[in-house]
Amino acid sequence: MTTRRRVGSTTLEVPVFGFGAAQLGELYGKVDEAQSQATLDAAWDGGVRFYDTAPWYGLGLSEHRLGGLLRTKPRGDFIVNTKVGRTLVRPKDVTTYKNPYWVGGLPFEVAFDYSYDGIMRSYEQSMQRLALNTFDSLVIHDLDTLFHSTEMVDLHLRQLTGGGMKALGELKASGDIKAIGVGNNVPGNLDEMLNLIDVDFAIVAMPYTLLDQSILHTDMAHCVNRGISVIIGAPFASGILVTGSGAGAKYAYGAASPEVQAKVQKLEAACKTHGVSMPAAALQFPLAHPAVVSVIPGSASATELTQNVASLQAPIPQSFWTDLKAQGLIDVDAPVPGASA
Repeated sequence: MTTRRRVGSTTLEVPVFGFGAAQLGELYGKVDEAQSQATLDAAWDGGVRFYDTAPWYGLGLSEHRLGGLLRTKPRGDFIVNTKVGRTLVRPKDVTTYKNPYWVGGLPFEVAFDYSYDGIMRSYEQSMQRLALNTFDSLVIHDLDTLFHSTEMVDLHLRQLTGGGMKALGELKASGDIKAIGVGNNVPGNLDEMLNLIDVDFAIVAMPYTLLDQSILHTDMAHCVNRGISVIIGAPFASGILVTGSGAGAKYAYGAASPEVQAKVQKLEAACKTHGVSMPAAALQFPLAHPAVVSVIPGSASATELTQNVASLQAPIPQSFWTDLKAQGLIDVDAPVPGASA
C-alpha cells in the first residue's frame, strides 16, 4: 500500500492505494460527522497518505470534511488532489432550494466554468474549503457527455483550450501544483480530450474495471503511448463489485441493469470457485495495467476503509485470472496481477 508510482514525467509519486472522498459528500446516504471523522481517522491510522476529493462531492462537503483531517497533519506527509471546472454559488432562492444531486451535501448550486478565471476561482474556493494553501495536483473534472450535451462539451473545451489550460500551466510552472490531470467517465471522450490538451494523468472513473475493459485498446492504450498515467477512480464500478449482485446494487451511479447483474453473478461464481474475494479482485486487477499508478476507492465508514486495505493485500491465485479470461469475463489482452511481462 505504501509503494509509490511516478505520475507521468512529473516529480509527483503517489501510493498505489488512495482514499476517494466522494462518499463523504453523501452520495448514496447521509454520513454523520462522527462517522465521517472515524472514517478519515481510520484511513490515516491505516497508513493512507493519498487523498482525492472535488467541489462536486457533496457540493463542498467532502472538501470541508477532508480538510478537517489534513489541516491537522504535516503538509509534507500526504498527497492531495482536488478538481476544477465547477464553482459553487449561492442558490437563487435559498428558501425553496433542494439539492437535486446528492442525498445530503451542502446547500449550493453548481456553475460550470473551464475558462482561465473559472479554473482559478475553483482552485481558490477549494483551498479555502480544504484549509490548505497548496495541492499536489488538480484535475479537469467531468468535461464529458455524462454531464454535458455534445454542444456544451464543445463550448467548455473552447473555454479550456482558450484559457483554462493556461491557468493550470501557470500553477504547475510556479510549483503550486506538481501535476495536471483530467477526469472522465465516458468511453471515447478521454481520447478526444487527450488529442486537444497535454496532461500528466487521467482519473478514469468507470470504463476500466474488473467488470468493463472497453477502453483497453483505445483510451488506455493512448495513455500508455503518450506516457500519461491513470488513476482508477471507481474500482468497484460505483458499488456492485463490492456489494455483489442483487436488489439495490449500483452500477455507474445508478441501479445495475439485468445485463450487468448477470455478468457480476458470473464473476461471483468464479470468485467462489477460486476462493477469491470479489472486492480484492476489483482493487488489484486495474493495478496490473502499465498506465495505472493508483486506485482510489471510496469509503463511507471506518469498517469499509479497513476492508479495502485488507482487500488490496489479499492473495489471489493466477488460476483465477486465467479462468476469467477463458470464460470471457475479462478481456483476453488485459494485463493481470502476477503475470509475466
